Amino acid sequence: MFQTAIAFVLGNLPAILFVGAFVMAALTGRPADYPARLLEWLLLATGIAYVWAGFFHIAFPHMAAASIGWEVSPFQFEIGVADAAIGVIAILSFWRSLDFKAPVVGYYSLFSFGVAYGHFREAFEAGDTSKNNFGLLLVITLIYAVLLPVLYLLARRKIA
Repeated sequence: MFQTAIAFVLGNLPAILFVGAFVMAALTGRPADYPARLLEWLLLATGIAYVWAGFFHIAFPHMAAASIGWEVSPFQFEIGVADAAIGVIAILSFWRSLDFKAPVVGYYSLFSFGVAYGHFREAFEAGDTSKNNFGLLLVITLIYAVLLPVLYLLARRKIA
């Protein structure tokens, strides 16, 4: 039961938070400020998702690896720490200035494109079509890679 619940949340939390960010951005503030608010809420959402993913890579490496269709690797600890670190910074950026958000957005975008490349390669070269390798999580990752910099630029343009 516990494993089933964890697997469900691990597999769906990023999607739940992604949708929740759009809802919260729509419900808060003025319509003219929507790009900046959506950027904030998406950074908060992805920050929570990355802290969560980092925790699972560190504390439950077998479960995390299985959900991606990979074998357990010593690198999971490293990616877990990296995920948790950028997740914490993204969460903190929710309350910080647009200038603080800029490098967070840059890192997330570059990291997301790299992650997507790796997952596509695994899908096409190794046939790994596991849910967390080649599914909705990959789609959300690519959306973040493109959407976060666009929202940042729209928010920056509004300030200038």
